[in-house]
Amino acid sequence: MFNSREKRHRNPVGAVPDGRSVHFKILLPRELSCREANLIMEQENGAASCLGMFWCGMEGADQEWWECHFTPDAPGLYFYHFEITTCRGRLRLSRGFGGQAVFGGMNRWQMTVYEKNFRTPDWLSGGIMYQIFPDRFCASGTAKGPLPADRALHEAWGEQPQWRPNAQGRVTNSDFFGGDLKGIEQKLPYLKELGVTCIYCNPVFESHSNHRYDTADYSKIDPLLGSREDFSSLCAAAEKLGIRVVLDGVFSHTGSDSVYFNREGRYETPGAFHSQQSPYYPWYTFRQWPNSYDCWWNFDTLPNVKETEPSYNEYINGEHGIVRSWLKAGSSGWRLDVADELPDEFLDRLTAAAKAENPDALVLGEVWEDASNKTAYGVRRRYLLGRQLDTVMNYPFRDAILGFLLGGDPRAFCETVESILENYPPQCVRLLMNHIGTHDTERALTMLGGEPAGSNGREWQSCHALSPEQREKGRRRLKLASLLQFTLPGIPCIYYGDEAGLEGYKDPFNRSCYPWGHEDQELLEWYRTLGQLRREQRSILAEGGFRTRYADGNLLAYERYQETDAGEDSLLIVVNRSHRPQSILEADIDFEKGSVLAGEPLNHTRVLSPYGYSLLRFHRDAPETQEEAIDAAE
Repeated sequence: MFNSREKRHRNPVGAVPDGRSVHFKILLPRELSCREANLIMEQENGAASCLGMFWCGMEGADQEWWECHFTPDAPGLYFYHFEITTCRGRLRLSRGFGGQAVFGGMNRWQMTVYEKNFRTPDWLSGGIMYQIFPDRFCASGTAKGPLPADRALHEAWGEQPQWRPNAQGRVTNSDFFGGDLKGIEQKLPYLKELGVTCIYCNPVFESHSNHRYDTADYSKIDPLLGSREDFSSLCAAAEKLGIRVVLDGVFSHTGSDSVYFNREGRYETPGAFHSQQSPYYPWYTFRQWPNSYDCWWNFDTLPNVKETEPSYNEYINGEHGIVRSWLKAGSSGWRLDVADELPDEFLDRLTAAAKAENPDALVLGEVWEDASNKTAYGVRRRYLLGRQLDTVMNYPFRDAILGFLLGGDPRAFCETVESILENYPPQCVRLLMNHIGTHDTERALTMLGGEPAGSNGREWQSCHALSPEQREKGRRRLKLASLLQFTLPGIPCIYYGDEAGLEGYKDPFNRSCYPWGHEDQELLEWYRTLGQLRREQRSILAEGGFRTRYADGNLLAYERYQETDAGEDSLLIVVNRSHRPQSILEADIDFEKGSVLAGEPLNHTRVLSPYGYSLLRFHRDAPETQEEAIDAAE
């Protein structure tokens, strides 16, 4: 009757710019004797429109088409369903699984409408990101200044990070390995070999923990990492190799041990904790000064800031503020920590500041859910409608990839992917940060090895590793996971060390040192192969379309495609997640016409080996007649 993801029913499909006319067509059984059909369109603000649909022809002898056009006049979320008057009374068509229409129900389709002038940076499209936890990636050997008394430097690279509470019962995250900016610069050729085009660094600003999410001074590089000059040197050297650097902005809170709050009295300037006359006092919310204050997730070392307080907003987003200052120093953009905790007013101004400094600056947000319809603190967010985020971290794709490989329904994988593609503007989709692990999650290899931490505590996690059998299973699954990651719409992001075979449970075990000289060479070569694949097939993978070809049992097949004047070029990815051979005989795919780029040929047996895959390229000539064009469209 209707499928929101098919052009014959909704054209164009997916998110649309404001002012763009959208054509709706429903196909009804003739036996219903429909005499009236309406499209009911409702906006986020509650405004609703009832658009009459017109009878427009037959499909065979027993089905009929009804159609109408709708033109959204403003950005926002629009929700719609259909109502028809028939011989059986008034019926409602609602959204079912996969965008299909069903009779009854209350689910509505979503149509995302973004600003018509919304554009995102071109330089990241088709590339590869690489996430670095700076203290644990590479130590250059450059001499460090005197360590503060409350920091400890490990004697050996690769020791287990400290995790036990200190004598006061607190986990301070104050052990360091000495990774630094010069170390990252030294390894740029290595990253270039992987095909990396963008480095995303976890926080680099002065802080007193190894994760540095408790910012002490936004204006300075942490001395253990280097200096502002070292940062600019890294950015300049990376740019020569075609690599950009993106910084982590932690703007919803600061550290209590900071020049701004200064609870620990480390800094000479009085902070908000010590003086109500401090210029930083208005940044914070004290319930009872000085010891009772709002803090992030009740961690008293992370006092929340009031992002809309004028002096704080100016400090971060002003003409001479932090956002523009570090773009001047060489950064190509910002990843925003806990973006859903940053109010719209602050995000609007931050993005305006970044784009004023550099129109091609990237603004990427940490959002764990579908960012198109996210509600945070009772407010529907407008991240992807223009003037805010360029794109987001893609946790839904991560969950879909790991879920499928660990036994989930492959149809659920496809539904997650297609739902995101339907809801997000295409200029956001092409830059989606597709990760399968970060500093906030267990290592992908550990997850895929078959024994996640679950409810086991840190004591268990600290001494538990995958068995040889589990590790081998995890490695084979990781190859499939990264194949999916590298071929789905968006930008694959490698969490440092995944390509080298690092294991690890939750923080801090997922933040161990890169194993220089002890890499899993087979995995490393696999990731280099994936990087080469993205370079060679960039035209399709950068902004090509997506369609499911087969999803059943242990098998998944999807296609990335690109239409050209000469026809259509496509890549077909077929994956067997099982430890047993699997037949794909039922798939309606002519494998004979494809050329194998990687993996196993399927043109004869149509059987994939255990944890097997096939990657094929197809070309279909452009139709020569109108009838062929109609068949191709359908």
